[in-house]
Amino acid sequence: MRPPLDLSLYLVTDTRLCGERGVAATVAAAVKGGVTAVQLRDPDADARTLCALGRRIQAELAGTGVPLIVNDRLDVAVRLGADGVHLGQRDLSPTTARHRLGPHAYIGLSVSRPEQLAHVPDAVDHLGVGPVFEQSTKPDADAPLGLDGLAEIVRASALPCVAIGGIGVSRAAAVRASGAAGIAVVSAVCGQPDPEAAARSLVRIPRQEIPA
Repeated sequence: MRPPLDLSLYLVTDTRLCGERGVAATVAAAVKGGVTAVQLRDPDADARTLCALGRRIQAELAGTGVPLIVNDRLDVAVRLGADGVHLGQRDLSPTTARHRLGPHAYIGLSVSRPEQLAHVPDAVDHLGVGPVFEQSTKPDADAPLGLDGLAEIVRASALPCVAIGGIGVSRAAAVRASGAAGIAVVSAVCGQPDPEAAARSLVRIPRQEIPA
């Protein structure tokens, strides 16, 4: 019903970190650098603000083939006609999201512990796994999994996994070596003076073996 989502470099937006450049311009630059999927995230914004921002991002993504996923807010995803939604463990059911968004939408679910894999509904397409390392963009995040914890979840999951949390250029290769389908980044792109170059530097990093 829908082609597999390219998770290789998944950008999660941060309005504060994007600063004066703005989110839409940051997204446009990052996509030129190789970002393959974009998640609109701003937990402090109301629905009207998120929709306005989402439309600006959609205008930048038009013709690129890069999908727009909305974090948490199913109502905003519906109003935007977004390509999908990403949900946390305490958000509404992915099954409900599937009913609202239809068969062509992408639905992601956050996982931070191996035992959560037993409760992933069929409606979910991919998992966001983390945080892998210490991070500062999500203060209420669970404890870091580390590379071993990430690899354990990736091995046990029947769904593709995108790793998130504290991942930058110095850690990207080891994270990819875990078997994750991709890496999700926030500050490694949004917080950089040149988002296009930052994204390109992450795309170019090859996989490496995790040290024993």
